[in-house]
Amino acid sequence: MKNKSLYTMPGVECRGRWLRTLLAAGMLLTLALVQGCSSKTDNDAQAASATPRNVSLTTDQRKSIHLYTVAPSQFRKTVDSTGAVDFDNEQATSVLAPFSGPVSRLLVSPGQKVKKGEPLAEVDSPDFAAAVSTYVKAIVTAKNARRLADADKDLVQHNGVSTREAEQAQTDAANAEADRDAARQALVSLDVDPQIIKDIQAGRAVSRIQGIIRSPITGTVAEKLITPGQLLQAGTTPCFTVADLSRVWVMTQISASELASVSVGDSAQVETGTASTSLDGTVDNISAVVDPDTRAVIARVVVENPRGLLKKQMYVRVRIQARQPSSGLLVPVSAILRDDENLPFVYAVQPDGSFARQHVTLGSRTGDQYVIPEGLKSGDQVVIDGAIFVQFMQSQ
Repeated sequence: MKNKSLYTMPGVECRGRWLRTLLAAGMLLTLALVQGCSSKTDNDAQAASATPRNVSLTTDQRKSIHLYTVAPSQFRKTVDSTGAVDFDNEQATSVLAPFSGPVSRLLVSPGQKVKKGEPLAEVDSPDFAAAVSTYVKAIVTAKNARRLADADKDLVQHNGVSTREAEQAQTDAANAEADRDAARQALVSLDVDPQIIKDIQAGRAVSRIQGIIRSPITGTVAEKLITPGQLLQAGTTPCFTVADLSRVWVMTQISASELASVSVGDSAQVETGTASTSLDGTVDNISAVVDPDTRAVIARVVVENPRGLLKKQMYVRVRIQARQPSSGLLVPVSAILRDDENLPFVYAVQPDGSFARQHVTLGSRTGDQYVIPEGLKSGDQVVIDGAIFVQFMQSQ
């Protein structure tokens, strides 16, 4: 018991625990103070970075930038969009089979130009043959009925036939001639060659006639929808699409926010991306309904297409310019920069000659300028050439 260590004595042991507790508390206090200082430093740095300082340039540095004085200007609003080319439905038609039967021969290919009435395909059609036969019979019947009616007319004067019989003969002749004219009209509606109709009327023999599908308009064969041997159904089978491609429609989508800037009669420029020149057009219709998929409104632009550059379903860029002038503050596109949050700003000259970031609201783009609804006022000076240089100096 007399050899016990000093550290195992009750008084000394209590003092050791007290010293260790005191040291731990001191370390915690020191750590808290260090963290507090560090947090304050970080907050100060963040605040400094959130508010960029103004930029001051030397006389030589100012020579590398150009300023623009903001002032009210007259301009015409423009709307940029995309569109798809379509046929002008007033100059395009789907050619349906005028009679039934199998296709025997195709006479044209897609892309080929045709004139109104030009043959497109031949068809072995029983309907066609029946129509020709009906007309031949109707001509003979009408001729005989008229001859008998004329004979009865002479006989009634000599009491050879009764007046009632003569009148019936005249009625029969008139009915036969009406049937003849109807049979002829049926051939015309089937686009039978007029020379063949004349030969039938003259009583000349005609060779075996095939049904001919003819072009109803002058234009270009845009689509061929049938093949040899295919069985056609009269009035229902689409055979060809013929269109006059000298003028086309461009269907472009206008967002709800830009709809007020577009009116019927506005001019438009259409670019294909493959040609060096743009084509002029005019807005001639704005849809009364909203597309349920895109929530946009379809505007129709009529474009003259004399060289055939625009093809159906081709995607194009469309720029529509309003006819009515507007006024506002315009700033060149080169003055607009974006911050870390992608918000647009300009560098504006301050009263002390320095340059400061000034956030703006971008309106519609007109050529190489933006309309600025908010953020600037008349008389402000902004950097238009050299804004990137000012931004670099601000980051130093």
